[in-house]
Amino acid sequence: MPSTLSEAYRRLFEAFGPQQWWPGQSPFEVMVGAVLTQNTSWRNVERAIHNLRQADLLEPQPLYAVPVEELEELIRPAGYFRVKARRLRSLVGFVVERYGGSLEAMFATELAELRRQLLALNGIGPETADSILLYAGGLPSFVVDAYTHRVFSRHGWIDFAADYHEIQEYVESALPRDVQQYNEFHALLVRVGKDYCRKTGSRCAECPLRELLPRGGPLSAEG
Repeated sequence: MPSTLSEAYRRLFEAFGPQQWWPGQSPFEVMVGAVLTQNTSWRNVERAIHNLRQADLLEPQPLYAVPVEELEELIRPAGYFRVKARRLRSLVGFVVERYGGSLEAMFATELAELRRQLLALNGIGPETADSILLYAGGLPSFVVDAYTHRVFSRHGWIDFAADYHEIQEYVESALPRDVQQYNEFHALLVRVGKDYCRKTGSRCAECPLRELLPRGGPLSAEG
């Protein structure tokens, strides 16, 4: 018998199809996007990445060498550009100084150890680290975000107080450690969270996951 999450994945995939995440022309571009997308829309990130591409800076060594003031101007469309420039410099410095600028060498590191190293960097939290591992590195580390928490808690699969680690552990224990499925499931949860399981004005009656709701409808943090 499939797990609840396997059934949820099946229903979402049948409803929406493959989501083609993460947009990016190279693993390094995906890493840059994972930092730039913090607290902004993807449209703004695309503008900043376009600027970096036009300046031939979407490789570790060139981006590492660019003056921080120039980097700030290039990524200005992504917002919080001074903070994000420092975070990008921290990440790129890590790749260059520890792995000689080689993403292949970096992603060959044992998963738990590489995740620990990423989390030690300035401005790299669990969601950004796991996005880098999964989408840039093709490593089985499930990405949890606000949509995941909302969908899971309203269906009663996790407690509303569950933290990032608890939700990630729940998913990784319920599903095979499959990179493609992790990729698709995260993207599908974002899709259902945006279109149906909204913060306000949810469309439960039309949602592909409606039959998996508890009897009586979605749960709330207020009980």
